[in-house]
Amino acid sequence: MADFFVICTGTSDRQIKALVDYVRTGVKEKFGILPFSIEGTAESGWVLMDYSSIIVHLFMEEKRQYYDLESLWQDESSVLLSIQ
Repeated sequence: MADFFVICTGTSDRQIKALVDYVRTGVKEKFGILPFSIEGTAESGWVLMDYSSIIVHLFMEEKRQYYDLESLWQDESSVLLSIQ
């Protein structure tokens, strides 16, 4: 299980693609690591990037509301940072 979830919302599939590229490139340049896997597609409305101890979820708004990961994990976790 991951130590941290990063949950982000994009407003379009193009923005989700850009966020995936930004995270992948930024983590590679700063920490020298690539994700173990990337699941989903921007067109599906949800992309998951697995960095082992950190999982990055990139959602379209309707998918984020539907899956509601924050509520699913609220008893086992705490929010470290929330930017609206």
